[in-house]
Amino acid sequence: MAWHKVATTTEIGDEEVIGVEVGDSQIAIYRLGDDFYATSNICTHAFAFLSDGYIEEGCVECPLHQQLFRISTGEALEGPAEEDLKTFPVKLDGEDILVEV
Repeated sequence: MAWHKVATTTEIGDEEVIGVEVGDSQIAIYRLGDDFYATSNICTHAFAFLSDGYIEEGCVECPLHQQLFRISTGEALEGPAEEDLKTFPVKLDGEDILVEV
């Protein structure tokens, strides 16, 4: 596993999510206040990009299936998915957001 720069802190507003690709991995990068998180960008129920989803109260809602996932842990909450999202470690280097993939 290696650290990869995926964005800068100025590219993501509070309560926002962006999608990035690192190698073959589709990853969603979230900002909640001063904290940044990374999960798989693909819903575990059926194919949909979570970066097109909605952020509310620390959760992301799949834009197609209304599945809710807790952003900090990837835990599948309400909805049809039975599998949690994969999460990735995140660290900041100045304004750079790094994800370990």
